[in-house]
Amino acid sequence: MFRTALRTVLAHKARLLMTVLAVMLGVAFVSGTLVFTDTLGNAFHNQSEKSYKDVAVAVSSYDETLNPANTVNSGTGTGDGKDAAGAKKPSPGIDKPTFDRIAAVQGVASVTGRVDGFAGVADRKGKLIGEGWSTRGGNFAPGKDGKDLSYAFTAGSGPARAGQIALDKDSAAKGAYKVGDRVRVATNGPVKTYTLTGIFSTEEGSVNSGGSLVLFDTPTAQKLFLQPGYFQDVTVVAAPGSARSDAAILTDVKKVLPENADARTGRQLADKQAKDIEAGLSGLNEMLLAFAGIALFVGVFLISNTFTMLVAQRTRELALLRAVGASRRQIKRSVLTEAAVVGVIASLIGFVLGVGLATGLRSAIGSFGAKMPAGPLIVSPTAVGAAFGVGVLITVIAAWLPARRAAKIPPIAAMSSVHGLATVKSLVVRNSIGAVLTLAGAALIVGGASAGGDNGRVMIAAGAFLALVGIIVLIPLLSRPAIALVRPLLERVFGVAGKLAGQNAVRNPRRTGATASALAIGLTLVTGLTVLGVTIGQAVDKSTTDNIKADYMVTMASGDGLDTSALEALEKAPGMTAVSPQQDASIRVKGEFHSASGVTPGDVAKVLSFRTVTGSLDSLGKGQLAVAEKTAASNKWKVGDVIEVTYDDGKQGRLKVGATYQDNEFLSPLVVSTDVIAPHEAKAYIPQVFVKADGGPSQVREQALVDALGDNPAVSVSDQQDIRNTYGGTINTALNIMYGLLAMALLIAVLGVVNTLAMSVFERQQEIGMLRAIGLDRGKVKRMIRLEAVVISLFGAVVGVALGTFLAWAIGQTLRTQIPQYVLVIPWDRIAVFLVLAGLVGVLAAMWPARSAARLNMLTAIKTE
Repeated sequence: MFRTALRTVLAHKARLLMTVLAVMLGVAFVSGTLVFTDTLGNAFHNQSEKSYKDVAVAVSSYDETLNPANTVNSGTGTGDGKDAAGAKKPSPGIDKPTFDRIAAVQGVASVTGRVDGFAGVADRKGKLIGEGWSTRGGNFAPGKDGKDLSYAFTAGSGPARAGQIALDKDSAAKGAYKVGDRVRVATNGPVKTYTLTGIFSTEEGSVNSGGSLVLFDTPTAQKLFLQPGYFQDVTVVAAPGSARSDAAILTDVKKVLPENADARTGRQLADKQAKDIEAGLSGLNEMLLAFAGIALFVGVFLISNTFTMLVAQRTRELALLRAVGASRRQIKRSVLTEAAVVGVIASLIGFVLGVGLATGLRSAIGSFGAKMPAGPLIVSPTAVGAAFGVGVLITVIAAWLPARRAAKIPPIAAMSSVHGLATVKSLVVRNSIGAVLTLAGAALIVGGASAGGDNGRVMIAAGAFLALVGIIVLIPLLSRPAIALVRPLLERVFGVAGKLAGQNAVRNPRRTGATASALAIGLTLVTGLTVLGVTIGQAVDKSTTDNIKADYMVTMASGDGLDTSALEALEKAPGMTAVSPQQDASIRVKGEFHSASGVTPGDVAKVLSFRTVTGSLDSLGKGQLAVAEKTAASNKWKVGDVIEVTYDDGKQGRLKVGATYQDNEFLSPLVVSTDVIAPHEAKAYIPQVFVKADGGPSQVREQALVDALGDNPAVSVSDQQDIRNTYGGTINTALNIMYGLLAMALLIAVLGVVNTLAMSVFERQQEIGMLRAIGLDRGKVKRMIRLEAVVISLFGAVVGVALGTFLAWAIGQTLRTQIPQYVLVIPWDRIAVFLVLAGLVGVLAAMWPARSAARLNMLTAIKTE
């Protein structure tokens, strides 16, 4: 029977082609994902190992001055590290005495201190090089030989004094800079011009991700990013040939560290980074494998359809095998062996394609401005095993039902060419199971929508799975009435070809259902994501336009806070009628932290929609407090109440509630004047400044803001449309990524349509020959096949669109409380595009089968059994 199975595969290789393609694509997705993430993880792990190769101990610190719990009540110092009351002052990092004590530890050869922060480099046109979040600055820390081992200089040397910088070679190339040029660099303060003294290469993550790295001399870097005399991190190198272990050095180093610092050995830090990299890549791995699973799930229908049709077409052959002594078990095993052989062949091709895909992805990273650390392509046993295991298992599982049906073919069927038809009992059982699953899934989806929150979304996910399976089971039953609705239109518009296409589409409901199911799954996901994405996008857009009255929003490209000097410059810019920051702060009330916004009284109401519920916003100018309506209600605060508060510096005060207002997404629950919180903030954190221009937005007004900020490349000036794009662009980007990942599943669904039509044409050769003989010309034969494909494709698309919209509605109901302005939006234009594309898929999928049908020789076809 094994030899019979192999011969059958070879005899039907053309008809098994689409199955091979479907499995191949799914396996390529799985193996490509595993190889790519393994390669990426190995490259970053090796880079981490290299970075800490010579490091015995690494010390890191955090800035205590940014932690309200560590602040003191008095700003008066005694000069000995304590305040006037004798309390220890908060430390911003590792100071020089601590640095020297670390260097004095036995077995230490050298100690290097590091500081870093945001530093944006302008190109020759004044534009920022790289993305804001990945543009970094640090300090050049040369050893006794004048070299900093972290950086290899390709031209010039490191900065030796204030006013000098060094730049990574990629950024220097992008800005067309060479040693000796003057370069404009922006930190969180005003932009400054420096002399470029050197260009270097590095494996720093900011550079590899497409950003830039600027090196300053150490005193300048400390002044810019921390405080003079302090370091954020310190690395310790052991003396060559030292008998002391890294662990022993670590123990002694810890003894001299302040409370805000921690130390680990280089080995420990490399291992931690390796775990962090693995954890970070696991999310990417899981997401890609989930979409690969969707593609393979869609492929199951194609494979099952193929083997079902092959079994039906070989009824007499299989019955003859039964007649000459083959048992049911042997017949079933023979069909499953055929599936396994196909799975192995497809998995082998898919695995090779997946390795090529991983190689291509690694190369493609560079086209997005990022760099991947050097390293070999990693093809792990897990990737190989998963590729072949998934490919063969999916193929065998999909072929199990057709194999079971093949085993039930009686020997007497060898005397007839009539293919076995489903019994009434089997159809009743199938439809009953489908109805129960669909109803149970719908009930769970509706229940989840009502429950809301995370629990509701879990219920919806379970319900979606049950409903999808149920509809797939029911789809043959649904196909008859659904297609019957369009049959009169087909006959009226396309005549005989349309009538025959409608009849052929429902001739075998199971085959039609399996083909339509593949498209339905893909369109369910695409439609659900689209409806949800468009709805959330419009809600965010409406929230933005409703809450922001400003003409411009000014932010740092890095996402960090603006310096107070930027706010002062904007207030002095000509032609501006209102300027207000949204300064982040926190205020404790009865030990509970509440986020607060510092604003400019009077101006804030002109730049943000500040809708008063009770009291007056004029009270902000009197040093009083405005409270969001929900926060006031939950704390039972009302206008006139006096609240005991504790500020960030630990000082206590009393604030009177002067107004309550409707909640605004761009304001914190508590709003006060910047004058109230300024004395209590070591450094103001201002994420945004909103500006209203005289006469509205214009190119002149925007340029006035840019000029006022000193043409700072690190500061972004956004108009109303830019603001909307900022908040809505993320959703559109996410949707496009999802569409791309679902493309594989949709491609397999298209192959399913091609496969069904091709095998249907082969099965109906005699019928097509008879039609040609009685006068149906080749053009009408092609039209008949094309229309049949369009009908099946549109049927699957309509089912998918309906289910996807239903799921989007349910998920949206669980998000209503989290997204203000949420109202379900049905994007009819996009849905229409999906349906048109589904029809086009049918036309394209039918090209080869239609051409084959039209070219059949009439006499040969008529003689075919």
